[in-house]
Amino acid sequence: MTNQRELIDLSACRMVELLDAGTISAADALDALESRIAEVDPLVNALPTLCFERARDAARRLQDLPVDERGLLRGLPVPIKDLTQVAGVRTTSGSLLFEDHVSETTGLPARVLERNGAVVYAKSNTPEFGTGGHTRNKVFGITRNPRDRSRSAGGSSGGAAAALATGMAWIAHGSDMAGSLRTPASFCGVASLRPSPGLIAGDQPRLPFQVLGQEGPMARNVEDVALMTDAMSGLSFEAGLTKPAPESSFLDAARTPKRPPRIAVSTDLGVTEVAAEVRDTFNAAMETLAGAGLALEDGHPDFSDAVEAFTVQRALIYAVKLGDALADARGLFNPEVVWNIEKGLDADGPSIRSAIAAQGRLFQKAVQFMQEYDLLICPATVMQPFPADETYPGSSAGTPVSDYFDWLKIVYVVSAATLPVVTVPCGFTEGGLPLAIQLIGRPHGEHELFRFARYIEDILGWDAAPIDPVE
Repeated sequence: MTNQRELIDLSACRMVELLDAGTISAADALDALESRIAEVDPLVNALPTLCFERARDAARRLQDLPVDERGLLRGLPVPIKDLTQVAGVRTTSGSLLFEDHVSETTGLPARVLERNGAVVYAKSNTPEFGTGGHTRNKVFGITRNPRDRSRSAGGSSGGAAAALATGMAWIAHGSDMAGSLRTPASFCGVASLRPSPGLIAGDQPRLPFQVLGQEGPMARNVEDVALMTDAMSGLSFEAGLTKPAPESSFLDAARTPKRPPRIAVSTDLGVTEVAAEVRDTFNAAMETLAGAGLALEDGHPDFSDAVEAFTVQRALIYAVKLGDALADARGLFNPEVVWNIEKGLDADGPSIRSAIAAQGRLFQKAVQFMQEYDLLICPATVMQPFPADETYPGSSAGTPVSDYFDWLKIVYVVSAATLPVVTVPCGFTEGGLPLAIQLIGRPHGEHELFRFARYIEDILGWDAAPIDPVE
């Protein structure tokens, strides 16, 4: 198979099969991507930093090895989010502070992928330090939604999601604290996994035991997300939180769909308002599931402790990571980043103690609820993709910086509870913009979650083929 567009349209799993059989090479895959990026990326700005020379060197080294020594991915190209270091490649974190930074070493998530046969060819765009649900920064500009280029692609893994949706990637690396995998997956119409803590080794040398931010995979469908989860997971002595991968692969789980017997459904998790067009699309998807014979019950855990647990501890993470740089770099940082750092620096002992206790209560409530249900389903966002020229929703109307991520409650309360989530596209608004659902599983229950997610994906019937960007 030599037609480059045919390769672009294939799933990641099929690409790996062809690489394994020797029908194509990693160099062929890179050629197809380079051509597609030249055609598409000027329209969406998803992959601002390319490293094809480095990628071709890696592909040649893999090609010299026996096939069964080329790693699980067999040379499949993968873009890395611009928050993770890749040796010899420009890594900016979307910040003017690191505008010209070239990494000397490769971060742990990218190293794990490379050990498992990934070939890194690009860095995907992200907001400054991953801050906010909109991929926009002063170094590279805005990543635009491929379904409507006047709209946001979401964030902070917006570059990864837009690259997948337009065929500039088969699978992509991302990360998620306040919905940074789930929001762009919903806005761009792709799938993702936010894992339980420890499944995928993090890259936080200053915060090796924090649980709010997790590395994770994105792809166009559930099987491909499962494949990349296999390539990212496993025990790592370099990580503070880590555990072995299960004996049976996540891809095997996704290929053995299972009907979830007990499903709870919530439109808002009891914490947020949801726009009418999202509610309508979500309800239509739930009607489709009910029509397929799934028994759905209204319900959700008590998330009343989640906002305190998340917001205080998130601010502390900013203070630990960037507090020392604030004095010298304040003028380089976006106002949202400054606000987060200062909130963390100002946190006192009682507020920190209270937030930690709140997360403990939240986790126990979530565990108790998920003992009664196999799956909890809710929207992955409370609004359809908003105008890309907004810094955040409502910014032009005067919404204060302190409220800039309030619209992300439906995802960040789940982060605070540390429950695993597979995001699956569920339909379109009347205006033709995609939306997705969160499929929330039991703590450390990713194996079963993939079986449920594939079952539901089949019912919803999403067309995962890449698209050309829409004006």
